[in-house]
Amino acid sequence: MLLSAENISKNYGMKQLLDGVSVYLNEGDRIGIIGINGTGKSTLLKILAGTVHPDSGNISSKPNLQISYLPQDPEMNGEFTVIEQVLADMPSEYREIRDYEARSMLNKLGITDFSAKISTLSGGQRKRVALASALIHPADVLVLDEPTNHLDSEMVTWLENRLNKFSGGIVMITHDRYFLERVVTRITELSRGKLYTYEANFSKYLELKSQREEMAEASERKRQSVLRREYQWIMRAARARGTKSKDRIERYHALKEQSAPEYDDTVKISALSSRLGKKTIELKNVSKSYGSRKVIDDFSYNVLRNDRIGIIGHNGAGKSTLLNMIAGRIKPDSGEVETGETVKTGYFTQTSSELDPDKKVFDFIHDISDSVKTSEGTFSASQMLERFLFYPDLQQSMIGRLSGGEKRRLYLLSILMEAPNVLLLDEPTNDLDIETLRILEDYIEEFPGAVISVSHDRYYLDKTAESIFEVEDNGHVSCYTGNYSDYAEKAAEKKKTEKETVRTANSQSENAKKQHALKFSFKEQREYETIDADIENLENQIAECERKMALQTSDYVKLQELMDKKAKLEEELENKTERWIYLNDLADRINAEKNR
Repeated sequence: MLLSAENISKNYGMKQLLDGVSVYLNEGDRIGIIGINGTGKSTLLKILAGTVHPDSGNISSKPNLQISYLPQDPEMNGEFTVIEQVLADMPSEYREIRDYEARSMLNKLGITDFSAKISTLSGGQRKRVALASALIHPADVLVLDEPTNHLDSEMVTWLENRLNKFSGGIVMITHDRYFLERVVTRITELSRGKLYTYEANFSKYLELKSQREEMAEASERKRQSVLRREYQWIMRAARARGTKSKDRIERYHALKEQSAPEYDDTVKISALSSRLGKKTIELKNVSKSYGSRKVIDDFSYNVLRNDRIGIIGHNGAGKSTLLNMIAGRIKPDSGEVETGETVKTGYFTQTSSELDPDKKVFDFIHDISDSVKTSEGTFSASQMLERFLFYPDLQQSMIGRLSGGEKRRLYLLSILMEAPNVLLLDEPTNDLDIETLRILEDYIEEFPGAVISVSHDRYYLDKTAESIFEVEDNGHVSCYTGNYSDYAEKAAEKKKTEKETVRTANSQSENAKKQHALKFSFKEQREYETIDADIENLENQIAECERKMALQTSDYVKLQELMDKKAKLEEELENKTERWIYLNDLADRINAEKNR
């Protein structure tokens, strides 16, 4: 056993987050913690990581246990460079050893400017830097709070593979359901201060949870049936006052005092929308560049009234830029965006920047609308808040005191209170719990308007998207019919076809060379005579680069220059080696031809 937490309790104000819960982590365990936002998942992780102390209970671990912790909102030094921040918590003797690995990992996570100041990074970039820092730290246990947030699909796949190879223990919070399916070995659900553990991945967990709830409901039905029968017996006022009668009465009262099964409340969303006319939003040959980099290149599309579009692509490719142009927040450099008069967009951004931390929850929603009409009737601002699990005591809390997930849920409600008829959602799955995501997905299915989502959540896109727009790194937008799984299948087939085309072209080129390569050209003869010396020279230059890199312990700019130079030399050496193989093969065939 690596780590154990026994009978842990934690109270915040009037709210009992953890009530005598226990967690045990062995080597190779990968635990996924799930539950409604605000129930205490992040608090539990902080206790396991040792950054927060429980009110009661015991934490024990094996001697010299190393824990690496990724918090939901990492604290960083804004004056540090990216590489300094990643290696900040590492002993100085390890930093040089880990430097190359850190840079490689940052590249995998889409961070290429290692000398950039932390203060200049976006929230998503900061989270990825913090993830690299957590993963590179030598650890027996990884404690990860929402590690997949702000990662694109390729990064998530890379992280899945890395965590599956990790031999220690992992405890993490994630709402990425495919990630839970492929990585975790045990799911622990936090509900009303209690933990329910399932030795399963996500799909098996759903099955086991359903069975547990059915058994609990069957047991409750049986208890109620017995209570009715015993109540009737008591009401008949049995005359006997013997021991059996007293025992039966005591059993009745004991049965009556048993509590019924409790379930977490769920968000209730009804279809809210304004009338949408025939004309929606039309993009006509729109292009957008930032400096010399084109992020959207000559894209046209007419949004249909019932569209369900998922926008995907690498981080920084231009997905949010495209969504901002559709919303009218960014003007294209060329082309135009025409919006119908009846269009009323609801834009759910990544940052939830509209939330004022010094404002009360109720006042924030009431200022948007004091009531709203839904398919189930008219609801006041307070009633809508309750439907989104903000009960009267929480409605009077300051927004700044809410958990990250509660803020996102409140922000989602604020968008829907305006009754939009076109929903634009930028990474809606970040920080929303699984149950709220499920209800949001059902809501989108029934929503009587267009829905366009930027998302890296493959499960969400499979549930909500009917077409996929891929924003490529060159600004081109490719459109695919179907959900994410359909797109992935078509994209894999496309990549396979492209590889076959390249392989065929290379094969034809080699055959052509073989047919005409019965003697050296003048240039090939000179190259054949000098190529051994050229290869030796390149190998010496690479060795010299490695020697200089080993001496660079503080000048990271110089170290980066040496790394870049070494990479170019290695690429040149690889090309020279391939050329050496070709020339020597050609020389052998020429000699064979002469000897015939």
